[in-house]
Amino acid sequence: TFPVRVMKLLGIKNLIVSNASGGVNPNYKIGDLMILNDHINLIPNPLIGKNISKLGPRFPDMSEPYCKKLISKAEKIAKDHNISIKKGVYIALTGPTLETPSEYKYMRIIGGDTVGMSTTPEVIVARHMDIPCFAMSVITDLGVPGKIHQVSHSEIQKVAEIAEPKLTLIIKKLIE
Repeated sequence: TFPVRVMKLLGIKNLIVSNASGGVNPNYKIGDLMILNDHINLIPNPLIGKNISKLGPRFPDMSEPYCKKLISKAEKIAKDHNISIKKGVYIALTGPTLETPSEYKYMRIIGGDTVGMSTTPEVIVARHMDIPCFAMSVITDLGVPGKIHQVSHSEIQKVAEIAEPKLTLIIKKLIE
């Protein structure tokens, strides 16, 4: 989260992040792109401790963690370039292990579409400083009953590499 604070002080206007995540929505498949429209943070909150009021309020509003305007622009970009995208809720866990079948099931029950080990701390800190955020996930493996199988970090990276050109196109156009 420290780099997000530094970037704000250097003048960034928006935070754009991406991640690799496991899909727990049964309608998702490996290689899908998902725009985050909300998240469930199960990582310790990065704002725990003494608040620095110069950076933001003690209790920042999180009713719009991901900027609806940026989401709408990204959806249009994807449509204009025939890129299929999903929208959904990302759940952040601490890791560094991938999830068990029961954990995947729980993530779906509590409202998640994907699960990963990043993104939410950065977004929380950005929103604390009133930075609009946009985030996308690459679905690199599935945590859906009947589709769960052993996966390695290198396999996850390979899936992300294949999806990267579409993700990059959307982000480049969004920055423009």
